[in-house]
Amino acid sequence: MKDRIIEKLYDISKKPYQKLFKRNKPWNITKTELLNYPPDSLGAELGKFLESNAFDIQEKLEDHDIIHVLTNSGVCVIDEIGMQYYLLGNGKKSLYLYLVIITGTFFYPLNLKNFIKEFRRGKNAHMFHQLDFLKLLNVPTNTLRKSFNIT
Repeated sequence: MKDRIIEKLYDISKKPYQKLFKRNKPWNITKTELLNYPPDSLGAELGKFLESNAFDIQEKLEDHDIIHVLTNSGVCVIDEIGMQYYLLGNGKKSLYLYLVIITGTFFYPLNLKNFIKEFRRGKNAHMFHQLDFLKLLNVPTNTLRKSFNIT
């Protein structure tokens, strides 16, 4: 029940968030094009992530899925909340991030220990959330993980 409420809140907020807060341009790339990047590259890994989860590219939200790939974060509600804690630890600040953290902590207080663990993981990584990932799609994913200490 809690997961459905959180998912519904996301569905309601996604379009206004994309329109009002995301200033970046859409990547204009397809899953097929991503899968044609060199094996083990960030682009290919993103394509595999999208395909394995039956996702499509969400315009102006491509970076979100890249973060999933780099941090090996799952896609269930608790994993999504944990990823926002990770990003907070990595230095990201946004209204949306704070709303997810507040709502997620309220709905899942028993997971706070895990959320704090994710925050610390993000804090231990070098700041990477602000990178222009479109320019890094050819780079091997493991090279990025090592360079930014993403564990």
